[in-house]
Amino acid sequence: MHAENNLQYDIAIIGGSMVGQAFALSMINKGLKIVIIEPNCPNPELQDKHHTRVSAITPKSEALLKNIGVWGLIKRKYTFTDTHVWDQNSHGSLDFHKEDGGVDQLGYIIENDAIQSAMYAALEKAHIEFIRTKLTAIHKIDDGYQADLDNNQQVACSLLIGADGAKSNVRELADIEYVENNYQQKAIVCNIESSQSFQNTTWQRFLSDSIIALLPLSDTQASIVWSAENHLANELMQLSTEKFADKLSQGVEYRFGRFKVVSDIQAFPLIERSAQDYVQNNLALIGDAAHNIHPLAGQGVNLGFSDVAELSQQLQSNNKSLGDYLVLRKYARTRRLDNELMAKTMTGLNWIYKENNEPLRWLRGFGMNLINESSTLKSFLQKQASGNTPFNI
Repeated sequence: MHAENNLQYDIAIIGGSMVGQAFALSMINKGLKIVIIEPNCPNPELQDKHHTRVSAITPKSEALLKNIGVWGLIKRKYTFTDTHVWDQNSHGSLDFHKEDGGVDQLGYIIENDAIQSAMYAALEKAHIEFIRTKLTAIHKIDDGYQADLDNNQQVACSLLIGADGAKSNVRELADIEYVENNYQQKAIVCNIESSQSFQNTTWQRFLSDSIIALLPLSDTQASIVWSAENHLANELMQLSTEKFADKLSQGVEYRFGRFKVVSDIQAFPLIERSAQDYVQNNLALIGDAAHNIHPLAGQGVNLGFSDVAELSQQLQSNNKSLGDYLVLRKYARTRRLDNELMAKTMTGLNWIYKENNEPLRWLRGFGMNLINESSTLKSFLQKQASGNTPFNI
């Protein structure tokens, strides 16, 4: 898939990761000329070992991936039917089961590389063009944008899409401001092996000083996300692999025996960002370029896929010219509500579990146990988590 010399397109997508590729696939049936501009390899090769970057894919995202012809091409996906959350300091716990939401499963843990590789295969079949280079500048022209590329090429398009991640170049070049909330935390990720089954369940433990999430990749393998204040994260990163595994096993009360780390251990700073505007004339931001949130619930890419579904639906359900501001603004208004609500929920949850004074601990445990005993409340929260309520939390 190489770009031709004719560099006039209907849609130019800057960023060829999962969200950018999903948007291209969502628009291919409209006879539009689409190009994806991405400096990195857009087609990661799946290794025998699981990759450490994974997503918890909701039923709503599953529906989108089916609609764009990708779901059946994903080579590895692990179904989870239950979620268990428990708290070190309050004896509170929460259990979600597939029955609560009346579904066959709560979701799937899938490696990001597996999703992207499947998308690339679908794009290759659809003859979508890729240009392997960086964006250097953008210029507003009468009926769209001109994008200058690092390889001395120029691309003109009616609609420019910024799908280039949390440090979006498109957002910066378009002078779109953003609000940033630095949690002063890091997310530590790696893959582990246990001696006991994860029981098709995602597990989350709230400790006094951090949060551990276990996302199963198979019966006895899981990807972990350990969110911790910077000082603790730095200490954990200094440990030997064996000592880190011991700390992790202890953190979840040896519920699965002793863990063994089976990948590199990496750490990423946790920073929430929200663009002040998602759209301008002939330009739209999607995914992390528009918003990125705390990974507490593994919802990041699901929000991006919801952006894709909403934007493509708005573009395809009216007869206005591609890039029309009023159409783009409808997308922005719909998605901002959901995304901001999710971001505030994650920030609030993070705060609630960080505070450890006695009254709040009691209230936290009481609240968790109250929800756990109410099938109505659990069903409502479960529908929110799977993306099937108006607010898609």
